[in-house]
Amino acid sequence: MRILLAEDDQHLNDTLAYQLETEHFTVDSCFDGEEALFYGEQNIYDVILLDRMLPYMEGTDVLTMLRQKGITTPIILITALGTLSDKVTGLDLGADDYLVKPFAFEELLARIRCVTRRPHTLTVNDAFSVADITWQKSECILTGPKGNCTLSKKEAELMEIFVHSIGNTLQRSTILLKVWGPDSDVEEGNLDNYIHFLRRRLKIIGSSLQIKTIRGIGYSMQKT
Repeated sequence: MRILLAEDDQHLNDTLAYQLETEHFTVDSCFDGEEALFYGEQNIYDVILLDRMLPYMEGTDVLTMLRQKGITTPIILITALGTLSDKVTGLDLGADDYLVKPFAFEELLARIRCVTRRPHTLTVNDAFSVADITWQKSECILTGPKGNCTLSKKEAELMEIFVHSIGNTLQRSTILLKVWGPDSDVEEGNLDNYIHFLRRRLKIIGSSLQIKTIRGIGYSMQKT
């Protein structure tokens, strides 16, 4: 799961990023509103943690502009402003939740689980089953009819995207952004290599799922 953390307090940003990464999240950090808007517009995040008071552009303005652009990514406003009117304003602007500083990290995790909750994926470490495979994200273990195998970090990030998008065509640019991030200069050939690795993994565990190349667009994991 990829998280955008927009917080201008360097110490808090570093602390939260470290804590989230220990919980197996991928975190992109930024420190002002203009950066937060740019990153948020990429539409590659599973959740955005957005400080309300940011330099150059306030978090509420970032929130408003993202919603106006049709970005539906769950957004949790993080702020020291905790009055009822502040909360109502933030929620009315399109925030999915509102967390007042100071807060316990365990509460933040609970809020993230809440706004990203989907059927069959109630916690970040749950196993997810589709077709004839089971994907255990926390352990990076893929299980199929003929056994299981452990995936590398990048293989795991790719698999996480595919298992939740069965039958859908994923654009190459979207995959690159989600796995390598907007600031990466990774070559597209690297993606092709990892797709080859995942196809071998699926074959090894005896799965009937296939990752098909959609010429000129990207890839699609399909049931056969």
